[in-house]
Parts: sequence; structure tokens; C-alpha cells
Amino acid sequence: MSRSLKNLEEQFHRIAQIDHALTFLGWDQMVVMPDGGSAPRATAMAELASLRHELLTAPAMLDWLDSVDAELQAGTLPVASTAHVREMRRTWQQDIAIPAELVHARVLAGSRCEHDWRTQRAANDWAGFLNNFRTVVALSREEAQCRQAHASGQYATPYDAMLDVHCTGDSQALISDVFGELRQELPALLQAVMDQQSTVRVPDLTGHYPIARQQALSEALMRMLGFDFSAGRLDVSMHPFSTGVKGDQRITTRYREADFADALQATAHETGHASYEAGLPDALQSFPVGRARNMCIHESQSLMFEKQVFLSRAFGKAMVEPLHTHLPTTSNVDSDDLWIAQTRVKPSFIRVEADEVTYPLHIMLRYDIESALINGAMEAEDIPEAWEASMQEYLGLSVNGNHAAGCLQDIHWSDGSFGYFPSYTMGAINAAQLAASFRQTHADWQDQFASGDISHLRHWLSRNIWQHGCELESQELMVAATGEGSNARYLIDHLRRRYLDERD
Repeated sequence: MSRSLKNLEEQFHRIAQIDHALTFLGWDQMVVMPDGGSAPRATAMAELASLRHELLTAPAMLDWLDSVDAELQAGTLPVASTAHVREMRRTWQQDIAIPAELVHARVLAGSRCEHDWRTQRAANDWAGFLNNFRTVVALSREEAQCRQAHASGQYATPYDAMLDVHCTGDSQALISDVFGELRQELPALLQAVMDQQSTVRVPDLTGHYPIARQQALSEALMRMLGFDFSAGRLDVSMHPFSTGVKGDQRITTRYREADFADALQATAHETGHASYEAGLPDALQSFPVGRARNMCIHESQSLMFEKQVFLSRAFGKAMVEPLHTHLPTTSNVDSDDLWIAQTRVKPSFIRVEADEVTYPLHIMLRYDIESALINGAMEAEDIPEAWEASMQEYLGLSVNGNHAAGCLQDIHWSDGSFGYFPSYTMGAINAAQLAASFRQTHADWQDQFASGDISHLRHWLSRNIWQHGCELESQELMVAATGEGSNARYLIDHLRRRYLDERD
């Protein structure tokens, strides 16, 4: 191994240890940390983020990267190292563009804003949230401008630079083009589905379901989906999420005593995220090339588990037995009841509770607002008005001043995660496309799902997605797995098949 490559690998191994610490400090903050720990935790995380930035942007890094690039060009390094080196340079490039003092300020502001958001959302306190959020927006704009300036023409707008952090390799132009087809198709599809469902009797699944029993049911579902509890755990948080490292995957969900279905969908979703992380290549876990490709692919895995598996008619048959076991008062509920109740389509306020048909509209609303915000076409205080206008246009609803059901509902903007939202709908498109390819080679998939066995799907995803890490760019990965790049037609066809033809 070349000396420069060895130096790079040692440096990235150190960085990976800081990432490990930040991961679990973040999990602790959102799950178990008492309120009194907020300020010192924010300071500690900001200090670690600054240390990480110093390691990644050390002067020697550029020399080492240039050296290994020259070795690749000269043929003294194997071609197999190309992606390894490319991803190390990409990671370095993303950090070198941001001054250390901005990194520290951004993490500190985001941590404080996210912590206060938890109580401000519950209190519908937009004015209070805005005090912290203005700082987050200002720092995020500064970050976007730094990234854009450093990339020498790579990004058309500041927002494009932020988008590339989360949807790496999938440009704003590509995403806008894909979303354009959905904007054309979804309004008519939504109306057709609502008309068709208007005459259907919907089973009432509401009742009293103790949280402890719901947690046991969620854990049973996770086992059916292949989750390894010797290498992970399930907890509760305000906003469901998944984090962790190989060998220690942390999933959270949230429960409502009157409704068990929402928690199950959230649990299935986060299990998909955790499965992807657990399936990444073992030997490369300290290096950028061994990580998940981008959030558009990451969300495709969570939505594969939630929408393509859990919500399928076939898997619903397998869910009946654990449902009756853990929630005995559901003994009269059958798989048809489950499917009908969980596939109702109706415009609603809360993104994480939205159905498959209206969900992309929630994302486009956020995409429109955050791109305008980062590009300077909108100010933070203008968000409620823009939100209200878009809710009425896209979903025919008015939040009527209830910001907790509007622009305060999501955690993402509170910590400056601008450019993340598009990954959800790109993920839904990719999931539908990957599912179509899997089903072409597994004609008995419905029988497998109905028996509660998704091992064939997990193996297929491991071969085609998980084990590749960042070896391929996202669109190359989709082409390798399905024969073409991300195509919205697969999601539209899936929605028509499930909600109009009532088959999947």
C-alpha cells in the first residue's frame, strides 16, 4: 500500500471514531437526556464537530489526496481503489469548503434550536422557535454560499450545494425533473383514489392499546423484518428515527394508545434504515466508500420495508398472528381489515402520518419552501404564510395558525438539515423501482411475504444495494440494480396498482 493511502486511511479511521461518539451523543440527546443537559451537550458536540473538521481539513490531507490521485493515474494503485479515493476526496471537499468557526457555530445553533423545538412545537410557539431558527437559517445560508463558491461552478444555486450534502450525486435539476412528472400525475390520481374509496367501509381499528403491548408488537415486527436485537434496540422519541453503527443500531418510534397502526409503520420504516446500515461492507466501515450512498438511496430502503413490504396485502396476512397475540382486543381484525384501514387516502396535515398518494405533495411543499429560503427568495418569518398557501394549493387544507400541525411539525429545519426532504420522495420512487426489479426475478414473492419471510428480499437488497456502499454513484447504482436511473413512472404505477386496482 502507498504511504499516502495509508496516511489517508489512518486519518479517516480517527474521524470515524469521532463520528461514532457524535452519533450516540445525538441519540442520547433525543431519547434520554434530561432538559438540564442541553447546554453542556451542545457545547460538547460542537467541540467534537470542530475536532472532526480539523482532522478532515488538515493541510496534509490535500497532499495525500493529490498523491494517491497521481498514483491512480500512473497505474501504481489498483483500479479497485478508484472509488475509495474518490469518496475520501468528496468527503474532504465537503468539509474544506466550510471554515472551522462556521462548523462550530452551526452545530451549536442547531443543537440549541432542535432542543427547544421539542417544547415549542408542543406549545405551538412559532415566535419562540423563530428566535433560534433565524440563526440556523443565517448559518445555513452562509454554509451553502461557502460550498457553492468552493465548488467552482458545480452548483447552480446555494440550495443545490446543500442538496448535494444529503442527495449526493442527484442534482437539483434531476430531482426537479422527476418531481415534475409527479406534479402532473398526482392531482388526478389523488382525486380518482378518493372517489373510489368514498364508498368503501373502513374498519375501525381504534381502541385502547397499552404502550407496553404495542412495543412488544413493534419488536415482533422488527424480528419478522430481519432486525437483530443482539446488535440493536428500540426506544421511544418524539420523532421516529434510526441511527447507530454496525453492531449497534438504534431505532425509535412513537406510540398512541388509541391507534397501533402508526407506530408499526414508523417501526417498519426505521427498520429499513437500520437494515441498510447493518448490511454495509464490514471491511470498509471506517471509510467514506463503505457508507450509505446517499439519502435518496437510504430512504429507498426504509420505504421498501414500510411501503413495499409492510403495507402489501401479502405481508398483512403474516401480521395477523402477532397482532392478535400482542393486542388481544384485535381478535376480530383480519388481514383485509388491516390493509383497508392502512391504505386509506385523504389529505392530512402531518407528513409522517400521510398516506402514500399525498406524501409526495407534503415533500414538494417543503422542497419549494426550503429552496426559496436558502436561495434568499424567502425569509424565515415568511414560512407560515408560504406553508398555508401551499397546503391549500396542494392538499386543500388550512392549518389556521396551528403551526404544530404545520411548519413546526418536522425536526429537520431546526438543526439546519436543508436539502434532506427531497430524499423521501426520491426514496419512494427508488423503492418502487427496486421492488419492481425484485419481483421480476422472484415470482413467488407474495407467498414468501404472506409467510412472514422476507429473507429473499434482504439477500437481493444486500447484493444489489447494501454491499456496494459508495462504490457507485446513486444513479449508477439504480442502473446496475434495475437497468435505468430513477424513474417516477414506477411510483405512479405502484400507486395506481395498489390504490385503484387494489392489488400489489
